[in-house]
Amino acid sequence: MRSLLVLVMAAACGSGSGSTRPTPAEGTVVASNVLRSDYAGSRACEDCHAEEFAAWQHSPMRNMTRDAAKAEIKAPFDGAHIRIGGDTATMEMQGVSRYMRIETAKGNSRYRITKVIGGRYREDFVGIDESGIGVERVLPASYVFATSSWRYKGYSVMVKERPGISVRAVWANECISCHNTLPLATMLYDELYGPGLPSYQGKLSDRELPESLKWTARSRDDAGLARALTDEIAFLGAPPPASSKLRDLLPAAATASEQYLDGNKLVELGVGCEACHNGAAAHAKDPALKPSFAVQSTLLGMAPPKGQHGTKAQWINKTCAKCHTVLFTRYPWTWEGGERQKNPGGSTTNSGEGRDFQLGGCASQMACTTCHDPHAADKPEAMAALATPAGNKVCTTCHPQFASETALAAHSHHKTGGAGASCVGCHMPKKNMGLDYALVRYHRIGSPSDKQRVEGDRPLECALCHADKSVKDLVSTMESWYGKRYDRVALGKLYGDDLGHNAISSTLYRGKPHEQAVAIAVLGELRDRKALPALAPHLAHAYPLVRYYAARALQTITGAKVDLDLGRPAAELAPAAAAWLSQQR
Repeated sequence: MRSLLVLVMAAACGSGSGSTRPTPAEGTVVASNVLRSDYAGSRACEDCHAEEFAAWQHSPMRNMTRDAAKAEIKAPFDGAHIRIGGDTATMEMQGVSRYMRIETAKGNSRYRITKVIGGRYREDFVGIDESGIGVERVLPASYVFATSSWRYKGYSVMVKERPGISVRAVWANECISCHNTLPLATMLYDELYGPGLPSYQGKLSDRELPESLKWTARSRDDAGLARALTDEIAFLGAPPPASSKLRDLLPAAATASEQYLDGNKLVELGVGCEACHNGAAAHAKDPALKPSFAVQSTLLGMAPPKGQHGTKAQWINKTCAKCHTVLFTRYPWTWEGGERQKNPGGSTTNSGEGRDFQLGGCASQMACTTCHDPHAADKPEAMAALATPAGNKVCTTCHPQFASETALAAHSHHKTGGAGASCVGCHMPKKNMGLDYALVRYHRIGSPSDKQRVEGDRPLECALCHADKSVKDLVSTMESWYGKRYDRVALGKLYGDDLGHNAISSTLYRGKPHEQAVAIAVLGELRDRKALPALAPHLAHAYPLVRYYAARALQTITGAKVDLDLGRPAAELAPAAAAWLSQQR
């Protein structure tokens, strides 16, 4: 643990030393790192970076997308099936090949599995019609490791119950840009063009950030960039564009990407070294030329938000947020009482951590890599250790005023050796919906006493640990400790007029779906059988993802398996949930 903290502290200290251009200490960087010709592929990194390459080979990044013919696949294709409405997906083997058979009212089809996506918490699948004709499609069943069971893929995010199975999603138009490696320039068309660009795979996360946090991209050489776009369009095999003007070529390039990009036109399958480090062909040829997280190009440039300087940490964080942004579903609500289409706050589900981190207070000097190793899977014990008082050293590197036990006790109002004295425990609470039906940490670093959170979200973050407390008790305590005042009318709208009610129970009854999921998970961890009657109805929740949180909580409390098909319609699940509950009494 000590060596981890030393490494993390060094990373935290070093992350603020960068800039949009290399400092003399960093040496000379590559001249261009955004065009297809700038990329060499990860194999070019192996000779000099053997240790990192070996770790990366087995990492979630490298294995984000795999060739099904060569991949180790955990999901059993043994005749298991899922049902959504009247439709069925059945997992089958034929020889050494895996298939997914889809039966719907509109007709039947069978897809041969060509690719597997993920592998840390679940496996998703891509396939092509068994005839071999057509495009690769995202298939509708995922295998979830936490439950050793199949689930409708659409229910991995907060969507309402679906009437049937869909196989409309084309892989090359959906998952391809974040789960694989593509030239950075091909991900910047919308930033360069502005509003009105045709839809394509490369739209990045900045559109979901407040104006004050948006980076800006611009052309530095219209003619040169136009030639580069023409070359990219030709590489994809699209018809030659009619115009040579940059303003016309940007939408033409986006359309070409949407229509012609496929798995054969990637820099590399999976998340390769250059997906994060950017094009490094020049570095591979001459190690004296260093790769750069910052955009390096004579054709285009990218500037940090107004008033910021583009530290190395900010460039790293922007790199992570290219994909870890998740506000693309139609679920309307965010944290901080926000809405996705209006003043969005932080994301409520896993995979929004990169964007959320940029919303918080540490993102200009602290990088995601301070805590996470992109070259390997994070060790659970190391992550857990960061959320203990021993892990506070990461934070006191920049906040030395809280390093002493006396100062920490005065600041936290908790015993210095306990969980309440952990910086991460309070400032990054576990309240986001994870991939295995357990809560994960919210990455917008803030305070549980922030007015936006107290008056905008349920439950109060202090209630995550103090689940026995009322809203009134928790709010009054925060006011006495931190000299703040909270609007009782606003709190009444969240919890009801009687703030003497328990914060977690009130959230379960009155909360938005993502807030209810938090309350469900907290009650499950308490293992209180008295909560069973309140939890069981959520097995038929309008948002199917919440059903799985309810099942986990109920199983944790009772030790009895919830042997229900949670993908079935709510009208069928409600009586089944009641019957299951009656058996537990």
